[in-house]
Amino acid sequence: MKIPKRLQPLVDDGLVDEVLMQLMSGKEAQVYVVRASGEKRCAKVFKEAKQRSFKQAVQYQEGRKERNSRRARAMAKKTRYGQKEQEQAWLSAEVDALYRLNGAGVRVPTPYGFVDGVLLMEMITDAEGDVAPRLGDVELTEAQALAYHDKVIRDVVRMLCAGLVHGDLSEFNVLVDADGPVIIDLPQAVDAAGNNSAAAMLERDVNNMRAYFGRYAPALLKTHYGKEMWALYEAGKLTPESKLTGHFEFDTKSANVAELLDVIDDAKEEEAERLARLRGDEDDFN
Repeated sequence: MKIPKRLQPLVDDGLVDEVLMQLMSGKEAQVYVVRASGEKRCAKVFKEAKQRSFKQAVQYQEGRKERNSRRARAMAKKTRYGQKEQEQAWLSAEVDALYRLNGAGVRVPTPYGFVDGVLLMEMITDAEGDVAPRLGDVELTEAQALAYHDKVIRDVVRMLCAGLVHGDLSEFNVLVDADGPVIIDLPQAVDAAGNNSAAAMLERDVNNMRAYFGRYAPALLKTHYGKEMWALYEAGKLTPESKLTGHFEFDTKSANVAELLDVIDDAKEEEAERLARLRGDEDDFN
């Protein structure tokens, strides 16, 4: 196939031997199957900010640390230089998250490098060696649903112990390889300790998984793993080996009704935006 313009420098530099096919085109990036170092890998070509429909929401960026003080001031003032650096920081977020989570034992695609807005990473395959399907495209038995849910929850725990929350976890950004679920798409990953929305995002991620796997294993619909793991995390008791039960003791004190309604409205708005993104991703994928 014709080599995409953004991939040509990697081919010229010998980082990519051959571009085999385009795998998908989404709101954030285009993904190609390439041959590099003698094996098939994926090249994720991030779109420029003006071409992307998913906004770099302040909610996701809160808590991300910028060590260079000059760069941090420019980003805060939104100067032209600051906007350029902020864009680079956004693109680097997924790369940084992949390396961190891969090192923490979370099943994510192995990263191989990030050059000029292109992320080279492992190509996730199924048992036959073909491109792995998304979780949302797989029919499960009850036993498989329980086993896959357990694996995802254990990876979410490892992720939280590594200081990150996915922020947009659903059946559309989990692939299924020969060994089960593989978590993908992490540009919006948030800092668990530094982001005020981290607890809500974690619970949303976990509840999305509960709702999906609960279609096949209804007993999961009664669990509260998100609240349980966040409570342990806040108490400094969460470890990658923590044995979760899915049970959580809710506070029975009287609620502030106005505050609760605000939270519900925010949740509805976030869910509407999430579903709109998922519908758009499905259109791009098909």
